[in-house]
Amino acid sequence: MTKKVAIAGFGAIGKVLARRLTDGSMPDFELVAIGARDPAKTRAEAEKVLGRSVPVMASTALADKADILLECVPTGAFRGVVEPVLAAGKTVITVSGAALLEHMDLEAVARKGGGQLILATGAIVGLDAIRAARLGHIESVKMVTRKPPKSLATAKQVVEDGRDLYKLTAPELLFKGTAREGARRFPANVNVAAAIALAGAGPDRTELEIWTDPAVERNTHRVIVEADTARIEVAIANVPSDENPGTGRITALSMLAALERLASPMVFGT
Repeated sequence: MTKKVAIAGFGAIGKVLARRLTDGSMPDFELVAIGARDPAKTRAEAEKVLGRSVPVMASTALADKADILLECVPTGAFRGVVEPVLAAGKTVITVSGAALLEHMDLEAVARKGGGQLILATGAIVGLDAIRAARLGHIESVKMVTRKPPKSLATAKQVVEDGRDLYKLTAPELLFKGTAREGARRFPANVNVAAAIALAGAGPDRTELEIWTDPAVERNTHRVIVEADTARIEVAIANVPSDENPGTGRITALSMLAALERLASPMVFGT
């Protein structure tokens, strides 16, 4: 049976999701609604991008429109969009790990309402192994994120500090601390670190470094986990999306993979 899907947000990620859900490549799912801050503007944009009309409404009004919500709204709007969907017993797929760290009580909302929130892998690899290691004992987790200036130029902390990263000629460390603090200072840029923290040792035991480097062209992440079961090292270099350099092209595809998994008769990976 075809599952009804809604998308909250129509930015760099939302557009990719909408195209894939309307081009016939995911026949088990039907895009029934798009949520937006400005429905009238987004309605016109969606018709232009998709070549067809899709109902567009406020993102906070999607709870009764679909079985599954793909969440890709700004961090500040996360709770208002996700909470009613979980309370209604529906499924939410997101990559907003930084926002989730600030609203972990949503687990109780989902449990009470019978809903489920799935934090997709996003722009990193190895979450399945890290989740498995957590069932034993994780001794330490360290993550180093390195991005070109264009990917961090509009980050919350960078803007507040009045920094012009385009003037840099050498790598510079912008942050060193816990994943929890990193998520607060760079809420739109460290979803990967938040995902690693939530899958593994937790946000206060996950060490994070954020570098900007004018010599790199891709958003890179390297993670080292020391556990009693294994030493896990993962690294990825993501191609930035054209519309939003802070977001890797693989991020939207990760959400689609998580969606596809819900209807697949065979599942690969834990």
